[in-house]
Amino acid sequence: MKVLDLLSTNYIIPEINANSKEDVINELINLFKDDQRVIDLEKVREAVLEREKIMSTGVGKGFAIPHGKTNAVNDILAAFGKSNQPIEYDSLDGHPVYLVFLLVGKDNLVSKHIKLLSRISRMMNKDEFRDKLMKAKTSQEILDIFSKEEENYFEV
Repeated sequence: MKVLDLLSTNYIIPEINANSKEDVINELINLFKDDQRVIDLEKVREAVLEREKIMSTGVGKGFAIPHGKTNAVNDILAAFGKSNQPIEYDSLDGHPVYLVFLLVGKDNLVSKHIKLLSRISRMMNKDEFRDKLMKAKTSQEILDIFSKEEENYFEV
């Protein structure tokens, strides 16, 4: 499985409206409102926000990867959002966030969930990749950037 298997233009926000951690997470989760893979959207929201309370998923370099595991989905979900305005996120490096990748896994798909988190982190650690994402204007451009970058990785 690749990140691209999970991400589509329907789940990409090229300009996030929210400006706080919780609002950003909610804006991304709301993309799944009518998604057949979601059993209970509020339980998805609860799982991600509860995980966030344990430790901030703002990992640094202007990037956050909010995530959670729940049986309120029947498959792994992913969404991505970008903001040109700084989002206060309680990041580990103390800096605001501009790029947010949401990953929601099913409780029994832990191994795949962890491998995807690792892949996303490796991708987002590349300065050039983040720069390209920041310059992108549309959902399709963002998806194409992920596609091109993922050519360097094996299947998860």
